[in-house]
Amino acid sequence: MNKSFSIAIAMAASLCGNFAADPAQAPGSKFPCNEAEAARYTAFHINQPIKTDGVLDEAVWQKAPRSKRFTDIISGKKTMHDTRVAVLWDNENLYVGYWVEEPNVAATLTERNSPIYNNNDVEFFIAGKDAYYEFEINALNTIYEAFFMWENAYEKDGYAKIPELKRTNPKVHPFNGVGYTTHPRGPRLGSWDFAFPGLKTAVHVDGTLNNDKDKDRGWTVELTFPWRGMKWLAQADGRALPPRGGDVWRIDFSRFNQYKEPAPAIDSGGWFLSKHGIWDSHIPECFPYVAFSTNDVMQAAE
Repeated sequence: MNKSFSIAIAMAASLCGNFAADPAQAPGSKFPCNEAEAARYTAFHINQPIKTDGVLDEAVWQKAPRSKRFTDIISGKKTMHDTRVAVLWDNENLYVGYWVEEPNVAATLTERNSPIYNNNDVEFFIAGKDAYYEFEINALNTIYEAFFMWENAYEKDGYAKIPELKRTNPKVHPFNGVGYTTHPRGPRLGSWDFAFPGLKTAVHVDGTLNNDKDKDRGWTVELTFPWRGMKWLAQADGRALPPRGGDVWRIDFSRFNQYKEPAPAIDSGGWFLSKHGIWDSHIPECFPYVAFSTNDVMQAAE
């Protein structure tokens, strides 16, 4: 890793919350992951349009560097099926593509904000300094969204004034993590009334959905997130939208399955680009580091 990337990573850790709390103030709050070991990825710029259709056949996707294979969220060990992600960007949008190996592609939930995690899904989390966004999608292109804010910054950052984030909104609830409930920053509020402005999603199944009589190759997911929709993520630290070349953000990429690899394998069912060390997606300090390059992917990525 070069020196400039190291400096950018240090800045990103502080921006999204590198909170080494006093143990006397937050007993048991040690992070289950080592931030220094988090995955690193470079997102290249593009200068040609992308059609959000789930197929990932554009030249820029073929040229984009795919991530390393996802590993188990807890152990970091190899998983039985391949999952990879790639990220691109331009001045209007962030683009995310997933390649999901799946011999029996299945999905049942069709209503927005259903508990998509009860199907096989892929997930995307993106962290700001004082908030983070969660996105999930299944093979039917059904999505789930939520927006989380740390209580100690809720009023200061102006979240309390936004209708879909207000504490009085019936879809806003306290949240304290899943498996890791001693985060140094303390409690959070989650809004399940947040819809990412301008979001586009698409899924392509390479096989036959919900047919266990044949074998599928898997499915691909294509996501388009307009930078303008990240206003509240960028609010606290005033980060540039779109990013500047060399900016580093904390972004998580994952996959959850309703099946597990048979014993003797130890498979949690949650597969991540960067392990968390515990059964909990909601730890921004465990998210991979994504650096934004202004170099065009067609010339830069080899």
